[in-house]
Amino acid sequence: MKKPFLSALLIFSALFSSAQYSFDPKKLAQELKELSSSVMDGRKTGTEGNRKARVYIIDHLKQTGIERYVPNYEQPFSISQAGSLTDGTGGVNVLGVIPGKKKETIVISAHYDHLGSRDGKTYFGADDNASGTAALLAMAEYFKKNTPEHRIILAFFDAEEIGLRGSRYFVSATDLMKENIVLNINMDMVARGDKNELYVCGTYYHPNLKPAVESVPKFEGFKLLFGHDGPSSGEDDWTNQSDQGSFHAKKIPFLYFGVEDHPDYHRATDTFDKINQDFYAKSVETILQSVKALDRSLNQN
Repeated sequence: MKKPFLSALLIFSALFSSAQYSFDPKKLAQELKELSSSVMDGRKTGTEGNRKARVYIIDHLKQTGIERYVPNYEQPFSISQAGSLTDGTGGVNVLGVIPGKKKETIVISAHYDHLGSRDGKTYFGADDNASGTAALLAMAEYFKKNTPEHRIILAFFDAEEIGLRGSRYFVSATDLMKENIVLNINMDMVARGDKNELYVCGTYYHPNLKPAVESVPKFEGFKLLFGHDGPSSGEDDWTNQSDQGSFHAKKIPFLYFGVEDHPDYHRATDTFDKINQDFYAKSVETILQSVKALDRSLNQN
């Protein structure tokens, strides 16, 4: 009698584990793996590897049925700084949109570019930021099936690594008042919490957003911490260290989800095999639940 009981228990445990997530964790990990593979050659802005990553993202948006925010999902922009790119071309943001029940808009973002190859080494950028890019693809699938209260713009920004160029262009080229953008949620490095810690930056400036994030279910052993913003953070202030800084400059409320720097940050060793897939899945689910809570709470205001 013990063996059938044990088998049933194992099956139940497997189902329970799978049911924890609003997406397929295996698919999430596979997409991160592909985005950080040698085929993408480090995804540096203006390179063939970057173009391949862009095609990969657009194909997934099309397959998911996500509407275009701009023609062919692509928002090209020039890079004025001489010598920034290998071939002198500009960058390209990838933008999709999911209609909501309200006219106000939440922008969920992640940069898909990285450092490319140099000195015979490929900088794969698995955590930075294939992790945020794959997470945004998972959110695209979720909100396509589950209509949000607010309209959502899915922003895959380019050229973050050379000065937040893609997000800076987006906020300057977009009529922010007409689009009714009320919040930016940015993801950059969300897969390598070596202490099982994911940080939320931005509540120092926007304390009204904190209760919604605090309300999300917590995974055992997983820590969601607030900080790395405001004067007390000193050199550890993340406010302007990723694309949320472009929104902050335009006085648009933001939250940035990310992990603290690890030994492989901006090194060729930031590879898929270093990703803690259990932490990554919990991280993405926590961010997704936070987006849902924010979507509901902003709707009540």
